[in-house]
Amino acid sequence: MGCVSWRRPLLVLAIGGLLLQALPAAATPVLRVGLVEGARPCSWREAGVWRGLAVELWVRIAGQAQFPYVLQSWPSTAALLEATERGQVDVAVGCINVSPDRLSRITFSLPFQEDGLAVMVASSRFDLGRAFLSSLFGPLLLQLLGGFLLVIAALGLLLWKLETYRDHPDTVAHGRRRSFSKLFQILATGPGSNTISTTSRGQAIVIVAYLVRIVSSSLLVGYLTVNVVRETQGKTMGHLRSITDLQGQRVAVRPGSVSEALLQDLNARATGAPVVIRRVFSLDVALERLERNQLDAVLADNLQLMDLVLRRPRGRLVPSLVLQGIHPESQAFAFGPDLPAASAERIDLAISTLKRSGVVSELREQMGLSDRSEP
Repeated sequence: MGCVSWRRPLLVLAIGGLLLQALPAAATPVLRVGLVEGARPCSWREAGVWRGLAVELWVRIAGQAQFPYVLQSWPSTAALLEATERGQVDVAVGCINVSPDRLSRITFSLPFQEDGLAVMVASSRFDLGRAFLSSLFGPLLLQLLGGFLLVIAALGLLLWKLETYRDHPDTVAHGRRRSFSKLFQILATGPGSNTISTTSRGQAIVIVAYLVRIVSSSLLVGYLTVNVVRETQGKTMGHLRSITDLQGQRVAVRPGSVSEALLQDLNARATGAPVVIRRVFSLDVALERLERNQLDAVLADNLQLMDLVLRRPRGRLVPSLVLQGIHPESQAFAFGPDLPAASAERIDLAISTLKRSGVVSELREQMGLSDRSEP
């Protein structure tokens, strides 16, 4: 009986220890995950279903780390970060810029990508066509064409002399001017060049004319594909060459965003007219106001504006990004103060694993966005 009396408490303690070990795994807390609605392409809701690059990334992280979670919607990034700082949200999911001001107040996850700001303006198709024609018929194109014609004319005169076209029967029958025009046309275009020379020196002139056509064609293609496009973009940009050129203009930003902070800092240091800051909760609304001439420009994350331009239906005005890569910063998820350190480490580990396997690049490609950089 004495033996039984001391074995029973030990059995109870052993069972209790096993229950305590199993309790944390069975009682894993449900994470409160905050999202910003209407923040394409990172997070938005469609037919009640959350979509976006950041959303898909979080779904894979939660599946890999086996986190139960519940999604919460917030109207803006600023509101989401304030809720996260107060402990109302455990993980803020989105393409959240890790700015110095935010980093001093909030703990962030391992960055999953890097992106900068961009400026979007809208130009009419008439303005784009006029700028294109102005660039197309610029002085450089005329110089290229003029140089090509002068070289061909010089080669034609040399061939005329070497082949003694002055005494040729066709020259006597049709006149020197018409015969030289025919010779010039053949050297400039190519077809028929095998019939205009009989001497070895004349054939050498024909080969030189062929090389001149090749080089000239390459220069013209390069001019049309690079210089004309660049000059057209520069003319539609107007005087926007840097972020300081936004002074005195009406610029839309999302409230509480890094873009708004940048313009506020610019106004604090400006010596001229300040930027007129227009706060909008949706970039789609900003684009509509831009097209109605209620705004001059929109400043936001490059990735968001790129997505907006790509999915915008064709209209009278054409939106374009005139300044890109402004103040690039890392983007990550934000952690609430009550998130356990072990959970934060598991999220960072999952992000590192998914980045190494190219998941972020894959998600960007699925949404039609070229992968710019991935830290």
